[in-house]
Amino acid sequence: MTTLVSARRRQLVLIAILGLLHAYVGWRILPDLPIGLDERLAGVALLTAGFTAMMLGLEARRIRSRAWSDRIASVGLFATGWFSSLCVLALLRDVLLLPFELVIATPDARLLRAASASTVVALAAVATAVGFFNARRRARIVEVEVPLAELPPALHGFSIAQVSDVHVGRTIKRNYVAAIVAAVNELGADLVAVTGDVVDGSVDELASHTAPLAQLKARYGAFLVTGNHEYYSGEPAWRAEFARLGLRVLMNEHVVIEHHGARVIVAGVTDFSAHRFDATQKSDPQGALRGAPSDAAARILLAHQPRSAPAAARAGFDLQLSGHTHGGQFWPWMFFVRFQQPFTAGLHRLERLWVYISRGTGYWGPPKRFGAPSEITLLRLVPRAAGQPARARGRLLGRPATAAEHAV
Repeated sequence: MTTLVSARRRQLVLIAILGLLHAYVGWRILPDLPIGLDERLAGVALLTAGFTAMMLGLEARRIRSRAWSDRIASVGLFATGWFSSLCVLALLRDVLLLPFELVIATPDARLLRAASASTVVALAAVATAVGFFNARRRARIVEVEVPLAELPPALHGFSIAQVSDVHVGRTIKRNYVAAIVAAVNELGADLVAVTGDVVDGSVDELASHTAPLAQLKARYGAFLVTGNHEYYSGEPAWRAEFARLGLRVLMNEHVVIEHHGARVIVAGVTDFSAHRFDATQKSDPQGALRGAPSDAAARILLAHQPRSAPAAARAGFDLQLSGHTHGGQFWPWMFFVRFQQPFTAGLHRLERLWVYISRGTGYWGPPKRFGAPSEITLLRLVPRAAGQPARARGRLLGRPATAAEHAV
């Protein structure tokens, strides 16, 4: 009972904060817009409708009908994405306006307030529309070359297709997943790496929507590690379901792949925060290599969070594949990821370890991606010549599918 009361209290605090922020936007933006009273009242109605949609979205899980629950939650999430941009831009406008209003004449200040208020509304609308399109289309293919020192010729061009952070749930369904699987299979990679946060919901709710993952194909199969959202969603049941679909779930363990006579170690760790849910599942890159052959030509670690990198470097891995950050997903949140994670997106170097962070193949929460496009990554191992600087090359491949082709 205490836990329920505490959760309800936190929810009420959240509702109060969101209500105040909506009031703030209405107070700071609507009076300055160059519109009439009727239009201002319409603006109040729109803000009220958005706030109501967000509140209903918070309560959507209480609805017995899964279809209606998802529809209501989807509207609430869309409203959340729209208001996020509107609120951030309104705050930024006030910060930028302050020094100007101290030095310019009153008539000019009125013109500046009107122009800036209109700009805030327009930019929020554009960011929301573009962000929705970017989120709902199939992720683009990003090709990355990873230069490894002393890579034997047998492994030149060894390829890994990485999928991360799909977040099957309220708005991401079977058709969205099937489109991802089809795109990955077209790449003909040597192996597929799924680096966590596949789901947001229980097996009972989502098994039919994750079913296309059984069709993932690669020469050496598909490997998966848990993300924090698997633990929110019932990790033991999902681990069993992923195994049933034919994905090899790596829990602080490794497999050895023989590729044209060269050995590749593919290891995986539980999520960085797994011990908070199950003390026996503490993430352990060193333990994932226990018993591994010492003559392996490449050691690759799948780890959901970039925060595993220091331990992976100490353990002697050559490459770590991660996700979790979504690259920030939409502006301006990409600038805050670095306060929690060592890297936000792309290929980075930590001592002798390469770390690649996917921006994610789906999205979480609001169906919105702005400034942080989703991706399916094709990584290739290439030799690093003596004296060659430690840098990576990347490029986009193929045409991103349209929202009409792959929207659920």
